[in-house]
Amino acid sequence: MKKAWKSWLKDAAFLFCALYTAATLANSIAYLAQGVRNDPSGNWHELTRAVIVLIGVSAYELALHLPIGNPVIRGIAAYVPTMLLAFFAVWLTGFAEPLAESAYRDIFINYTGLFVIVSAAAAIIARRKR
Repeated sequence: MKKAWKSWLKDAAFLFCALYTAATLANSIAYLAQGVRNDPSGNWHELTRAVIVLIGVSAYELALHLPIGNPVIRGIAAYVPTMLLAFFAVWLTGFAEPLAESAYRDIFINYTGLFVIVSAAAAIIARRKR
């Protein structure tokens, strides 16, 4: 376990904390800018955000550590199961609170957009290192 912590788990935990904090702050700022003092979705929304961020960090770690040589195929192999897992998380959330009509579309657009941006940034950084 100590080897896993030093090799990748510590970075993944830090990334999760940083992304969750950034997402929560952005959400809070957006609500305050609209004049809403309390998050209308409450604690379920916070837990759902944590699950989605954890899925995203898992996708990132998969894309880095899967033993597939081609980076495009490795990205697809990381994206497809984690996108399905994100859909499953949204579906499960529907049992705790009513979903918006656009919930699945929203998670698809947000998750895919962020995945593409992170993948492009990682590709640019990898090329600059070479």
